[in-house]
Amino acid sequence: MPELARHIASVPASGIRRVFDVAHHLPDVIMLAIGEPDAEPAPHIAAAAARAWADGFTDYTPNGGILEFREAVVNKLKAVNGIDVGLDQVWSTIGATQALYQAQGLVLDPGDEILVPDPGYTTFPMAARMHSAVPVRYALRPENGFLPQTADLEALVTPRTRVLLINSPSNPLGAVFPEETLRELLDFARRHDLWVISDEVYEYFAHGRKHVSIASLAEPGDDRVLSVFSLSKTYAMTGIRAGYLVTPPGFGDELRRVQEGSISCINAPAQYAAIAALTGPQDAVAEAAAHYRDNVAQATALLTERGIRHYEPQGAFYLWVDVSHAISYDTGGDVLAWAERFVTEKRVAVAPGSAFGPSGEGWIRVCAASPTDALLEGLSRLPPVV
Repeated sequence: MPELARHIASVPASGIRRVFDVAHHLPDVIMLAIGEPDAEPAPHIAAAAARAWADGFTDYTPNGGILEFREAVVNKLKAVNGIDVGLDQVWSTIGATQALYQAQGLVLDPGDEILVPDPGYTTFPMAARMHSAVPVRYALRPENGFLPQTADLEALVTPRTRVLLINSPSNPLGAVFPEETLRELLDFARRHDLWVISDEVYEYFAHGRKHVSIASLAEPGDDRVLSVFSLSKTYAMTGIRAGYLVTPPGFGDELRRVQEGSISCINAPAQYAAIAALTGPQDAVAEAAAHYRDNVAQATALLTERGIRHYEPQGAFYLWVDVSHAISYDTGGDVLAWAERFVTEKRVAVAPGSAFGPSGEGWIRVCAASPTDALLEGLSRLPPVV
């Protein structure tokens, strides 16, 4: 039979899904591996989607999305993110995953290099490989608060480097980049004439500090930032698949062609749900943020009490936990193998840190957007430090 395209073999698998698949076939598993909020969409959001189905709003929409959706995004970006954009810069996407894929496809040619965080979310390098581009990992280290260091980035730049990808608040780490760091990254990108792709999926979940959008810091005329947002985590809409990509001005014709050739448009009921989410009451978002902060506080207190090393997150809703003390020699120091054994024996599913890059070896990511009792019970089953 004919062979698959060569770049397909280079697309890495997801270690998160590998553990999830094992857990799916076991009874009574505490699921802490997937970034799934333990809430339902607010009633007005669900009602908007149901109304769209009932009223027959199930036809094609414009490639970039329903006008009211894009208008709602424009207003939100100005009020919340300090980004002033036109309608033609906003493109509805099938969650942030497609927005990230679309953004990379716009700016990467085969063989181009994209700087991605390590640890960083699994789809960053996956999307690059799908475009026959080369992901180059830059280290995020505990001793630096998991903030990127310009000197590390400088050492990685080659003539093929085209893009710097950043993620704040970070998945899996929960690091929130201060404005000073973002300005340094923007200066770095300007010096090397790089595009910047900014993943801001967890923008509403910064614990006690302000989330800053890097596009709001760009000087007039310095159009190099593509910003990625999602409604999935903010509004507990993970399965509804609604997000948006914000581009510099002047890409309207290109985006219409790219959207038409890839997805045409996202489904109409999801867009009506998104409109309701963006323009309706925000009480549920504030309640969710408070719940996640409380979960994180209780979880970190438990980990501290048990002497288990961890990073105290400043945002998102994950815990980054060092389990290197627990990884036995018979797993070869492999945290993925340990996580598979942990879910089988202790019935707790966690994401292996190696799924997020080589520097995640020995660590796990734990989702704190879970019922509090389940979260604390799952953490109590971690092996003690001896």
